[in-house]
Amino acid sequence: MMIKIKRIYETPANNDGFRVLVDRLWPRGVSKEKAKIDLWLKDIAPSDSLRKWFAHDAAKWVIFKQKYFSELSNKKDLIGEIKKRAKDGVTLLYAAKDEQHNNAQALKEYIET
Repeated sequence: MMIKIKRIYETPANNDGFRVLVDRLWPRGVSKEKAKIDLWLKDIAPSDSLRKWFAHDAAKWVIFKQKYFSELSNKKDLIGEIKKRAKDGVTLLYAAKDEQHNNAQALKEYIET
């Protein structure tokens, strides 16, 4: 299973495989053509309330992941969709500036454990 993570603002590459946007909101300043996404799984993103509570505060990271993992436990079908694609390589795309503390990182960790 190969899952990569990339900011949506980075240039798409041939080795990205299946490109999945995992944010609830469309990223600012990115056209649909430029994004080159294969699938937008907005329902796999953290709930609005969790996203707003977290607000990309690294100090809340551990608790954010626990709460997000709890939400993900009810989204087995969406997780399955990513796992199925991951056999041939999948890239989870996100917009956040913080490359260590974002929902794509948490999602990758959730899927791989």
